[in-house]
Amino acid sequence: MRQISTIMRPLPLLMTLMFGTGHAAAATPAQLDTRARTAVAEMTLAEKIQTVFGYFSTDYKGTAKPEKGVPFSAGYLPGVPRLGIPDQQLTDAGTGVASQPNPAPRQRTALPAGIATAASWNPALSYAGGAMIGKEARLSGHNVMLAGGVNLQREPRAGRNFEYAGEDPLLAGVIAGEQIRGIQSNHLVATVKHFAYNDQETGRFKVDVRIDDAAGRMSDLLAFQIAIERGDPGSVMCSYNRVNGAYACENDYLLNQVLKRDWGYKGYVMSDWGAVHSTIPAALAGLDQQSGWPFDQSPYFNGALKEAVENGHVPPARLDDMAYRIVRAMMANGLTEHPVRVEPENIDYARHAEIAQAVAEEGIVLLKNRNGVLPLTGRQQTIAVIGGHADVGVLSGGGSSQVYPVGGSPVPNEGPAAFPGPIIYAPSSPLAALAARLQAKLVYHDGKDAAAAARLAATSDLAIVFATQWTAESIDQPDLSLPGRQDVLIAAVAAAGKSTVVVLETGSPVTMPWLANVDAVVQAWYPGSRGGDAIARVLTGEVDASGRLPATFPLSVAQLPRPVVDGVGLAEDARFATDYYIEGAAVGYKWFDKHGHKPLFAFGHGLSYTSFSYSAVKAQAQAGALMVSFKVTNTGQRAGKAVPQVYVSKKGSGWEAPKRLGGWDKLTLAAGAAGETRIEIDPRTLAVFDSARGRWKIAAGEYEVILAEAADAPVATVKVRLPAREFAAGAR
Repeated sequence: MRQISTIMRPLPLLMTLMFGTGHAAAATPAQLDTRARTAVAEMTLAEKIQTVFGYFSTDYKGTAKPEKGVPFSAGYLPGVPRLGIPDQQLTDAGTGVASQPNPAPRQRTALPAGIATAASWNPALSYAGGAMIGKEARLSGHNVMLAGGVNLQREPRAGRNFEYAGEDPLLAGVIAGEQIRGIQSNHLVATVKHFAYNDQETGRFKVDVRIDDAAGRMSDLLAFQIAIERGDPGSVMCSYNRVNGAYACENDYLLNQVLKRDWGYKGYVMSDWGAVHSTIPAALAGLDQQSGWPFDQSPYFNGALKEAVENGHVPPARLDDMAYRIVRAMMANGLTEHPVRVEPENIDYARHAEIAQAVAEEGIVLLKNRNGVLPLTGRQQTIAVIGGHADVGVLSGGGSSQVYPVGGSPVPNEGPAAFPGPIIYAPSSPLAALAARLQAKLVYHDGKDAAAAARLAATSDLAIVFATQWTAESIDQPDLSLPGRQDVLIAAVAAAGKSTVVVLETGSPVTMPWLANVDAVVQAWYPGSRGGDAIARVLTGEVDASGRLPATFPLSVAQLPRPVVDGVGLAEDARFATDYYIEGAAVGYKWFDKHGHKPLFAFGHGLSYTSFSYSAVKAQAQAGALMVSFKVTNTGQRAGKAVPQVYVSKKGSGWEAPKRLGGWDKLTLAAGAAGETRIEIDPRTLAVFDSARGRWKIAAGEYEVILAEAADAPVATVKVRLPAREFAAGAR
């Protein structure tokens, strides 16, 4: 079933020439089953064990890296050459081919952060970005890529929000699924992660997430389900945390009941690095591969698993299933027919940077634009550019997904020397990119002295303040404020009395106490290898501002389900619980709608340099599906990109919130031009999950279909009657 009918645009010819058509192995599912089972039947017990037990490809805790692993990478598992099964060479990923810190880390193209890709609301760009980083992974010697991330943004202070795709399950699932599909077009295995509810970093090894089945199926699990349907990833990575008492990597409910039984998932479950706590319980609960030894306390799936199979505690058929799932995923994605070779000299970095720039441009969100101060048109004679190391580069997020950019970081490390550091900037200067496009005199100030920066602003026609927020794996933000007294800097510059533009390079929502006093705010996220050029092209109007927020920006932490992150202040080894029963499936904008909170900026918000009108809105029930059609007209004076969003609502339905995102489109329209779009609403956004029966249920009755430009900006509403309908938990 197609989830959204008009979102997927044909990829440009450039993408097709670069990455091919993306076809994997041509075998049918039945043929793949037979091939994989035949191969496993030929394996010895030792060969099966080596297929399910993975090593870290970096020296760690006194354990030397495996000789055949790609150095300073995520992992390695030996193949079975006599059966044509290749080694598994794993790389951390998300925004590109990551590298462990070392004296000479691999330099590769960095996509914008995952949250920036989600802000593009453009699945075709997500696919193209995935295809690009997948190609670089293959040419770097890797055939398993640990991407894409789909954990929902329940906690806006979470350190890994920048890796993920926002707060809505439909948007996050589609964007992550397309990245996975793009990666695997290179004959690689992609890994959707982190399954499930790894929505905060505080106490991530100890936290026990409490949530009921129905709420999970309509929120976090739905995001995974959609991503798996669209991308068909070879692997699912289970997370560190517990879920309702059991660790995610030995959680029978998550792995056996939901993933493998209800969704019919045929790939394999790999652990996160350090997420395994047992041999027999983990194997029986559905874990197929232990990854990254020696991160765990013991090599559970090595000698201990062999012994457990030999003495009958783990049935031999279960080990066969573990090996079968891994081998089948490799065969399904062409790893056996297309062995990887290390060929970094064949990476076209210039062309790949163009892909990264295209993603960044569509993911940049114009949040405020008072009196049309943007785009910059050359009317200013002097412009002050302040802060954020904008003279030399753009920020990236930290942790295992860190991509070391081509050319190296132009900023000495300002953060921790050890993990999750270092802090890395991509060498793409917004200052230089603006200077190349404007006739004005640009003067840079580092922003460390707020008073001096304000004096520069007072003598300029306009000031652009670049504010940064470094977020990283393993640490959550203490609050929603910009760090390092940058709020004071922005307030001081704005008080100088000249037009002020703020560009935010952040991984999460931030509060803006200075908002009323500045003229424009641009959310640039972590914009990747060509981020400086992307920012400059949006600021100068070479391209329309077409990003839309994939997550709500709260006014304050007081509006959140948990004003304080659970686990803060506890001992490092303390076990604790976080209560997701508070919001259930009402994540993000749904929580705000349900409680009548007015956010700083709503989910879906984003301004354009032109304007759009909407007409001829129709909603029709057709063959059990809900189809929505309408006309979009560019009523402004320049070309732009519209992002119409369709929300659905049913009163008295038992829904978690007043409305849900049901679909969207992104249309490029010339000035005065019009386009028609037709969107098929994902039926699960109309349904409630019945846990007792294990089915989705759409209630008969009247539904509202709301066409909007953001969650708080409806433009038209129509009503439609739908018949009652039920379908299975894993129905597509």
